[in-house]
Amino acid sequence: MQNLRDLKTLKFHNVFQIQKLKAIDYWLFLPYLILCGIGVVMVYSSSSNVAVQMGLTPISYLFKQLFFVAIGLFITLFMFMLPLQLFKNGKVLIIIYGLLILSLVALLAIGETINGAAGWFHLGPFSIQPAELVKVVLILLVAKTASMPAQIEDIVSGHWWQGMWFPVGLCAIMTGLVLIQPDMGSAVIIATIVFMMCLSSGFSFKKSYLYLGGAVAFVVLIVFPLALKLSESGTVKSYKLARLVAFVDPFGHASGSGQQLVNSYYALSNGGLFGVGLGNSIQKRGYLPEPNTDFIMAITGEELGLIGVVVIMILLSIIIWQMIRIGIQSSDSFNTLVCYGVATYFAVQAFINVGGVIGFLPITGVTFPFISYGGSSMFSLTLSLGIVLNISAQEHRKQG
Repeated sequence: MQNLRDLKTLKFHNVFQIQKLKAIDYWLFLPYLILCGIGVVMVYSSSSNVAVQMGLTPISYLFKQLFFVAIGLFITLFMFMLPLQLFKNGKVLIIIYGLLILSLVALLAIGETINGAAGWFHLGPFSIQPAELVKVVLILLVAKTASMPAQIEDIVSGHWWQGMWFPVGLCAIMTGLVLIQPDMGSAVIIATIVFMMCLSSGFSFKKSYLYLGGAVAFVVLIVFPLALKLSESGTVKSYKLARLVAFVDPFGHASGSGQQLVNSYYALSNGGLFGVGLGNSIQKRGYLPEPNTDFIMAITGEELGLIGVVVIMILLSIIIWQMIRIGIQSSDSFNTLVCYGVATYFAVQAFINVGGVIGFLPITGVTFPFISYGGSSMFSLTLSLGIVLNISAQEHRKQG
């Protein structure tokens, strides 16, 4: 009798999972798959020369990226299948938060330094970057806290800080630990995600503009001029400081810190509207450092032209817009805030990467979503995408 019950339960479970798969949001899923496909092709094209120079085979990075994409797809579907209630479990989120804090502290002592930041744990042939997971955990943590009835009541009554001081404080600690690695790119992304989620939860627009304007003014009027003076005087020598100097005057430092940006300009100029053809990039042949990670969009622009870059941006924009649309239509405040947080994550990461490639922003080492080579970024992005797909399926069932 018990076996019969178990069999019925198993059949019901299988039917439920099949029904959930039918509810998968193709406006999110298909652009993601296409971007991953383009990313695999561009990683192979941009990394083959780099691999040979390092004594590896031309397809070394291709196989790794294929592995990352496969694992990322598994993560996406796994997060999609999990009960959505699991992501709202405050105890689980706090435990994961505590583990991430410990890992970020450990990085300061034993972290592997790459591009001037001690932000990686080296495990055999792969490196893990905990800062990428921080983005996902903080999105869930802020959404969980802001959607609790007591916090909603405080926010509605105008006592926003009374309801949100705890998650904002936790985010500040995490952001500070990421910043001192130093990983400026990830710190900016995390801060922007939290800011936008707080704004979405009911934070005063007037105050938000005041704080944002103050932060921008502080960076432009104080941080940049001070960084330039310290660098020119030779008082402080820093990899990150050199990048700020190169941002201000890349051609004046073309043989040093400005080399990446100058060669990125050359790559984009060579590509023009239609590109020089897949595999025909000149800048990837030892001229442009990090052609398969930070500057993969420069190589994409050179080989596929502006048309290729625009196609990639449209595909990512579809994902971001669909996330925002799901958030707007959701009747659950937790779901809404998670969708807004993940959309901000994708948008800001792409903006910072492209901004660095075209010289609009300082180079920060941020990868382009689903296109750049890298496992940690891929896993973090697919974790968050899987959660939003899960939310979309739940909203679909509600409407059905």
